[in-house]
Amino acid sequence: MNTLAKKKIAIIGGSSGMGLGLAKSAAKLGAKIIIGGRNPEKLNAALAEIGENSSGVPIDTSDEKSVKEFFESCGDIDHLATPGSSVRTDSFKNTSVEDLQYSISNKFIGQALCAKHARLAQDGSIVFFSGILAQRPGTSSLLGAINAAVECMAKGLAAELSPIRVNVVSPGMTAGTEAYKGMDEEARNAMFEAFKEKLPTRSVGLPDDMAQAAIFLMTSPFVTGHILNVDGGGLLV
Repeated sequence: MNTLAKKKIAIIGGSSGMGLGLAKSAAKLGAKIIIGGRNPEKLNAALAEIGENSSGVPIDTSDEKSVKEFFESCGDIDHLATPGSSVRTDSFKNTSVEDLQYSISNKFIGQALCAKHARLAQDGSIVFFSGILAQRPGTSSLLGAINAAVECMAKGLAAELSPIRVNVVSPGMTAGTEAYKGMDEEARNAMFEAFKEKLPTRSVGLPDDMAQAAIFLMTSPFVTGHILNVDGGGLLV
């Protein structure tokens, strides 16, 4: 297994949730961290948590010009991780075309643009982020389809961008992110408790769980085109 010491890692969405968890974990392993996000204040607050050998650059992944400028400022990097995204999907019939296009632009096209413009070392890697709905959409068919598109893209790019490795972390129910920030706190906690009862691990995921998975994929030179499910056994129940 390779090391992250002195490696340069760009993390899109690194100012909160899974991205911040990954940035902090990778920094502890000696990596140089560049986080990207839309909110400069959140970037600065995150940098204070990550510590030295970290920097933040604003980026809007729905805007190709912004993506190009971000990676121009990064220069050559060793690894790219893209946990940050924003979606606006509801049930199939209640999701407007505008919200669907917004979700596709942010979660799928945004990750594609980052992969396109990142200047990666030949022995480097890309770690996309999808989600359990790709394989088990339930009543979330639109978001499930977007997640599935991310996973399909990763498998294709693993061949097309070779020898750069391309993999995916597919999170299950995860606390400590902004995915459920619109929910009342009591309702959100009740949802997590209900999921704990269903899952084989009797727990929901945390940003650190996703960070460990991403670091494994970055540092495993014989793994590419792989979807790593980090879901507490969610696909089994």
